[in-house]
Amino acid sequence: MTAILPMMTSPDSDRRNVRTLVVDDSVVVRTVIERILNADPGFTVLHKTNSAENALAYLADHVVDLILLDIELPGQSGLAALPQILQVNPDAKVVILSGKCEEGSSAAVEALALGASDILSKPGSGSFGEQFPQALIERLSRLFGDRPVTPPLARAVAPPVTSPAVAPLACIGIGASTGGIHALSQLFEGLAAPLGVPILLTQHLPASFTIYFAQQLSRMTSLRVKVAETGDLLMPDTVYVAPGDAHIQLRRSLHGRVVILLNPERTAAGNLPGVDPMFSSMAEIYGAGVAGIVLTGMGRDGTLGARDIVTAGGWIVAQDEASSVVWGMPGSVAGAGLTCAIMEPLAIMNFVARRGKVAA
Repeated sequence: MTAILPMMTSPDSDRRNVRTLVVDDSVVVRTVIERILNADPGFTVLHKTNSAENALAYLADHVVDLILLDIELPGQSGLAALPQILQVNPDAKVVILSGKCEEGSSAAVEALALGASDILSKPGSGSFGEQFPQALIERLSRLFGDRPVTPPLARAVAPPVTSPAVAPLACIGIGASTGGIHALSQLFEGLAAPLGVPILLTQHLPASFTIYFAQQLSRMTSLRVKVAETGDLLMPDTVYVAPGDAHIQLRRSLHGRVVILLNPERTAAGNLPGVDPMFSSMAEIYGAGVAGIVLTGMGRDGTLGARDIVTAGGWIVAQDEASSVVWGMPGSVAGAGLTCAIMEPLAIMNFVARRGKVAA
């Protein structure tokens, strides 16, 4: 029996009409996705095609806001074509919609590292029920919910704090969510030389992603990368990745060494892992020696912890809006007046190195 697709209404009537390209080798899937998106006032499918080559040809002459891309395509795979697609239409958000790129798989993490904004598992062509259309619209709406039809008023962003660092750099904390894996690849690309301090990293990902994410991250940097475990002794030039089911927090051992203590309790906002508990714990242990970096992501996770870092004498750098997939998390700390700089990821580590040396 064929499922009836319900009419969708957007919760945000001001959201602009998102111009969409659907790339899938199944005519059934392309038709169903078109019906789902065109039933919502926030989306319009401009074009559908069955191959990456046809998609690239279309994008050479047309601009879209969203590309729903399958992985398994005739000819060039969606994963292989992803860098070219983003090069041709760099402002578009690419969402991988595939039954062969499940959340937690190595292909999913690779797609996110290459610049995909999100990953969605696609049901089989005969199993589109009532839940999938609603889930698809809600997931995509979160990517475009802050994009109004009319040009926005200037966003209120407090001027960056320009005072110099007051203590030598002792530890770096990084928080990221949607679009974060691609931003992290640029961040570590900008690291010219090891900084001699431990790096704590919280990327919002399910627990099933953790191992593949750490493996992908180790290919982005010469630094040692490991998934954080309770009892880990913090070592310089090592990246400690929060597992998907716990926050990274810190404590001092009886001998005064700093070790990791994982906390599996969700934050009040529901985040797990969360940037706020990691930042707050870093501030408590390292005080003015902390540098926090907030990258692209939805929501406000990191703002409360960033305030603790600044109160302790540390400092915060945020990713700029232009390079962010979603300027929620970095925009929140910027709007709260907690940043000493706002810049693209490629420039952040050089800034951190220079500012850290000034204090030393």
